[in-house]
Amino acid sequence: MRFEINKYLLDDIENSEHPSDFEIAKDYSILILRLPFIKNDKVDVANYAFLIKDDKVYIFDRKKDEFDLLGDFMDLHNFLDVRVDKILAKINKLHMQIAKMEDDLYENRIDKSFANEWLKFKKDLVLIERLMGHALIAFERFLKYYKSEVDNFAFKDLKEHFERALRFAKNAVEKLDYLYEFFRAKQDEKMNKIMFVLTLLSGIFLPLTLITGFFGMNTGGLPLTDDPYGTIKAVIIAFILEVPIVWILWKMMRS
Repeated sequence: MRFEINKYLLDDIENSEHPSDFEIAKDYSILILRLPFIKNDKVDVANYAFLIKDDKVYIFDRKKDEFDLLGDFMDLHNFLDVRVDKILAKINKLHMQIAKMEDDLYENRIDKSFANEWLKFKKDLVLIERLMGHALIAFERFLKYYKSEVDNFAFKDLKEHFERALRFAKNAVEKLDYLYEFFRAKQDEKMNKIMFVLTLLSGIFLPLTLITGFFGMNTGGLPLTDDPYGTIKAVIIAFILEVPIVWILWKMMRS
C-alpha cells in the first residue's frame, strides 16, 4: 500500500539503522522502533516502521518497499508485546547467567573464560539498554499523542514492559561492572601473592649468590681458602646473613 509521505520521513523509514522515533505529519504519524531482536538465543537488531492513519496501523515491509496493513491499535499492541516479552526473557536468562558467574567468583571458581563471557554479556546488555532507552522515549510520545485511542490497560502494561526491560538491563550492566571489579581485585590479589613469593625467594638467594660469587673468585688471599672447615664456615656465614634479610623482607611485605 502506497502513501503520500514526506521525503525526509520516507528516508527515515527506509533507513534500517534509523533510531527509534515518533513523528507527526498532517494526516498521519510515523512510529519507528529499533528494538533488540532475539533469534537463536542471540541478540540482534530489528527496525520496525509503522504508519498510523485513520486509526489504522500499517507496517513497512522492507522487502516489498511498501506498507502492509497490520490492523488497529490492539494489533500493534500484540505485535510489540510478543517481541518485548522475548527481550524480557533474554534479559532474565542473562541475569541467571550473571548470578552463576557471581557465585563462582565468591567460591573462587574463576573460569579461564570469565573475561570472554563477561564481554559477551556486557555487549548484549549494553545493546539492549541503549535500544530500549531510545524506544521507550519514542513509545511514550506515541502514547501521549494517541492517548484517547490507547488509554487502556493493555498499552499501559506494554509500556511497563518497556520500562522493565530497560531497568533490568541497567541493573544487569551495573552487576557486571561490579563483578569485573571484584574479578580484577581477585586477580590483583593473586598477582600480589606471586610477587611476594618471588621477592622473598630473590631476597633469600641474594646473600647466597653474593657469598658463592665472592668465594668463587679466582684470586689469591681469599679468607677460609686454607681452612679445612672453610666451606662449613662459609655456609654458616651465609645463613647468618639470611636471617635479618628474610626478617626485613617479611616485615616490609606484611606492612
